Amino acid sequence: MRQSYFLAVAASLTLVAATAFAENKTTMSEPLVATNAESNPFLVPSSLLYHFPPFDKIKNEHFTPAFAEGMRQQLAEIQVIADSPEPPTFDNTVVAMELSGQLLDRVEKVFSNLIGANTNDTLNAVERDIAPKLSAHTDTIMLNGKLFKRVQALYERRDSLGLDLESKYLLERYHTDFVRAGAQLSDSDKEKLKALNAELAQLSTRFSQNVLKEADASAVVVDARAELAGLSDSQIAAAANAATARGLDGKFVIAMVNTSGQPSEGELTNRALRQRIHDASVIRGSRGGEFDSGDVVLKLVKLRAERAQLLGYPNHAAYQVEDETAHTVTAVNKLLAQLAVPAVANARKEAAAMQKVIDAEKGGFQLAAQDWEFYTEKVRKERYDFDESQLRPYFELNSVMQNGVFYAANKLYGLTFKERKDLPVYDPDVRVFDVFDADGKPLALFLYDLYARSNKQGGAWMNEYVGQSTLLGNHPVVANHINITKPAAGEPTLLTVDEVTTMFHEFGHALHGMFSSVRYPRFSGTNVPRDFVEYPSQVNEMWAVWPEVLKNYAKHYKTGAPIPQALLDKVLATRKFNQGFMTTEYLAAALLDQRWHQLTPAQVPADVLVFEADALKQAGVDFAPVPPRYRSTYFSHAFSGGYSAGYYAYIWSEELVADSIDWFKENGGLLRKNGDWFRSTLLSRGGSVDAMELFRHFRGRDPILEPLLLRRGLDTASQR
Repeated sequence: MRQSYFLAVAASLTLVAATAFAENKTTMSEPLVATNAESNPFLVPSSLLYHFPPFDKIKNEHFTPAFAEGMRQQLAEIQVIADSPEPPTFDNTVVAMELSGQLLDRVEKVFSNLIGANTNDTLNAVERDIAPKLSAHTDTIMLNGKLFKRVQALYERRDSLGLDLESKYLLERYHTDFVRAGAQLSDSDKEKLKALNAELAQLSTRFSQNVLKEADASAVVVDARAELAGLSDSQIAAAANAATARGLDGKFVIAMVNTSGQPSEGELTNRALRQRIHDASVIRGSRGGEFDSGDVVLKLVKLRAERAQLLGYPNHAAYQVEDETAHTVTAVNKLLAQLAVPAVANARKEAAAMQKVIDAEKGGFQLAAQDWEFYTEKVRKERYDFDESQLRPYFELNSVMQNGVFYAANKLYGLTFKERKDLPVYDPDVRVFDVFDADGKPLALFLYDLYARSNKQGGAWMNEYVGQSTLLGNHPVVANHINITKPAAGEPTLLTVDEVTTMFHEFGHALHGMFSSVRYPRFSGTNVPRDFVEYPSQVNEMWAVWPEVLKNYAKHYKTGAPIPQALLDKVLATRKFNQGFMTTEYLAAALLDQRWHQLTPAQVPADVLVFEADALKQAGVDFAPVPPRYRSTYFSHAFSGGYSAGYYAYIWSEELVADSIDWFKENGGLLRKNGDWFRSTLLSRGGSVDAMELFRHFRGRDPILEPLLLRRGLDTASQR
């Protein structure tokens, strides 16, 4: 069975489960009204290279009938497998499921990607309508008793079937995922589970759409240019354009990104405006009105807890974490608690340093959250004699991409990239690249969607339009999405350090997808445990500041002059600067995620904000100048984005990352032999081998914590 549907209910993490909805107006077997490719491009595989989606032919009205036909076809395929009079074999059962649902997979991948990257009111309506049908469709398959009986029979004989390692692991994963999806429940409990899945899907979708609409509604309108002192001319022009787009000629609009802190807070000299922006940010989703998500959070938490108990787990976190590399909430809680105390201690030291600057300037106020980024830059300048604004002229987007991201991939893996203009895209700013392997053979297609839009979700992410599989003969088609503010026409796109890091990070995910070399779609690319998927992407961040790479892309956008060595040295010297803040804001969000999802149904509170405040206090991360990176009512990772009880994954993965960076350094750094080893032992294997076994094969041992503590500036010595 195609992996996106299999995983949807089994792990409740894919779009199908995370974005399912309320109304089910047609039956699952409803046939497609139009049955030719001219009327609906999804009906046949795309004729473009690697089945690249024909975006120029895809229209909003194609999705609903294509979904209906895709579900009808897959249910027919699954029924043939379940009803087969032949004894179950690996090929007639497991491989047959892997081959099923190809139409459904095509439409789901394009739809889920466009919902995140280029949505509109029509697609949002389609999303609300189609997801309960998708949720029920997946339940129909995963709770099919006859189908599971065949899988169970094969599983019991797995050691005598003569399967290769990847095939045996596929069988084991199918069995595990069927069990976790409820296949062993009684018929009455299966009906309860279906109802819970449907309602959870509806709520997740509502949350997701609320977050996007609330971010748009919370944009701050500024009347006078003088209030924007500290922003560059290009940034002010972009704010003016945003206002004009809203019919507010002569004014300026500061749009929201989906984090508590907003980028403009680090540059605006007007403290009152910084406070307006910060207050508008942190109250999102909890200020009443049609986009308020407080009740949605409470219902999601309660229903997830009820589902977990129905499946035999004490809470949702226990259910989720069992199938990750952490395995237990005890292990997750231990790591987060271990880091919280030194992180907050560092944050308090950083705050004290900023308060000294405020007092020296006779500011007459205590440092608050809206001041952090602004005064961080002052301390950075005082301590290292530079501020981040000095770096931007050296971080021009195309140079970062071509001479940084692509350059590192060439040095490490031998990849080359060639932009092409002949393939259709869904937005004019989307760029497409052929990716060639070291031997010159075509490897993949890569889409780069770099700029923020009002109809694009916040943050940055990688996804795939076509997953690699030798069974299907598919080459990967993967995309990176980032939300960089688009400058005014004719102006260069100059990046912050964080944006540069993000480009390298997301490309690490892309490499994971492009290097996939597995047989089965179930294991393709980034189909790995959630607390492992962030590992390759964070490893790729190291090349952003690797001297050879940094010197190659960090060149002044006007003169082409390389970044001065003195400035480069200062950049490298500040790698641990502000780590108290960054670790604390992340941990606060990760701890919130765990607190919500370790509740039983009876423990779910009546007030989101009261619970949140109490949870942060109990965890020891209630430091007012450093709010959680995401508060509960706009915490998309936890309540609609597939990271429920899994936001800890970033720091869990970072333990592997820090240890792996040490390995690269010990072995000479940016060398082909190192890249080839990382690729062959880990990146190419997808989910076809247990994740920690992959790490041990690459590293030669289990991970150790010390490199992470040093990386975050949380080692014992740094606390003296």
